[in-house]
Amino acid sequence: MTAKEYLRQAYRLDLKINSDIEEAARLREMASRLTPPTLGDKVQTTRIGEAPFVRSIEKVLMLEEQINREIDALVALKEQMRGVITAVTDTDERLVLRYRYIHNMTWEQIGDKLKADRTTVYRWHKRGLAHVQLPESPIRI
Repeated sequence: MTAKEYLRQAYRLDLKINSDIEEAARLREMASRLTPPTLGDKVQTTRIGEAPFVRSIEKVLMLEEQINREIDALVALKEQMRGVITAVTDTDERLVLRYRYIHNMTWEQIGDKLKADRTTVYRWHKRGLAHVQLPESPIRI
């Protein structure tokens, strides 16, 4: 695993968590809707005494548990990444890595923050990646 692959994991996991949160919200909304009664023959598909939305709520709860596990993994990964980035000795390189991989900022935002042009930011990023020392047991997502 390269330094860039290691550091990009947090961004990808953050995107996955946000996607899962959106999905859970949609499922929660669908489960809370009242369904109108249907006329005609009805086949009983749920257990007696169980409302039809109960299984939907159970699925939402399972998804929320998965989201919580992913958030725990993201927190652990970012904590380890902070240690790795802090070990980079050059301040500009360290800041670029921190803004890019911890704060998920764009190149333009980093340039604005550091008052540097895009080429300089790219150069600091490349040198910073070269100075990153991966931990003995890097977290893999």
